[in-house]
Amino acid sequence: MSESRLTHLFRLVRNFFFSSINKEFLIFLFFLFLSGTFWLVLSLNETYEREIKVPVRLVGVPKNVVITSDSEDTIRVTVRDKGYALVTYMFGDVVRPLEINFKNYAKTEGRGLFPAADMKKQLEQRFYSGSKVIAVKPEKIEFYFNYGLNKRVPVKFLGKITPGESYYIAKTKFSPDSITIYASESILDSIKYVYTEQLDITDVTDTLTENVNIRKMRGVKCLPSVVDISIYPDVLTEESIEVPITPINVPADKVLRTFPSRVKVSFVTGASLFRSIHPENFSVVVDYNDVADHPSDKCNIYLRATPHGVTKATTQLKQVDYLIEQQ
Repeated sequence: MSESRLTHLFRLVRNFFFSSINKEFLIFLFFLFLSGTFWLVLSLNETYEREIKVPVRLVGVPKNVVITSDSEDTIRVTVRDKGYALVTYMFGDVVRPLEINFKNYAKTEGRGLFPAADMKKQLEQRFYSGSKVIAVKPEKIEFYFNYGLNKRVPVKFLGKITPGESYYIAKTKFSPDSITIYASESILDSIKYVYTEQLDITDVTDTLTENVNIRKMRGVKCLPSVVDISIYPDVLTEESIEVPITPINVPADKVLRTFPSRVKVSFVTGASLFRSIHPENFSVVVDYNDVADHPSDKCNIYLRATPHGVTKATTQLKQVDYLIEQQ
């Protein structure tokens, strides 16, 4: 760009800003800025209360110690002071973290307590002398620890899984299916398994894998703290199979025969599960005592057992002909 063109552009900008209308606008902006600055100074000189977040650190932990609780990493401190001091706390890096020395507050029974009095004393050292600490949340800090004592326990699901229409949940699988927990000896003895956090899943029609947290327990550290749950739905199908009728409670000198000797059992199950279902997985019986106590032309048959994964099982016949023979 030539020098003449730069000079011309400069004149246009100067004329724009210093025209009579823009002069008034610039004056207005100047006084607006001045009044805003004055208001800000007055406001910052007032006394306010604000909640300040202060980091917390547990220091001096021996290498052979396992902290088994989720210790607080931040506390909320309500501070009263001038506005400019509070702005410094909120937006500046002036408040040092609160440090809890493990050796000073750890007890022999695997529990540590950082009391409210000590907390407030440390906090007052981290704020300006004109600041006043009004409230602290939490009021005290507890932590639990042990020296590596642990055991492995299985994971159980907590929640509800609802399959889609015409489906059922064939299987759920955790990965890993058990985790390691660290706690005091008495707590370890009382825990037989751990639960996941509440999880409700609806309308499952395809294999699904979800990350789910292990439910927290006071004084217990879980490793890992997150597991995968895989959910395997299957299509429901109505099937039937012929099952032999088995006499029970028959005296040694008698024989009980039924006609027919087999009966059809109808049931609902998963399509993939049906291939593994066999007649011997069911139990259909006729009770000799029932026949002897209530003699008639026909005897009742009962479905006593069904395999896993089978629902709504029923026999096609409720009564059959029979014959008792003397040996």
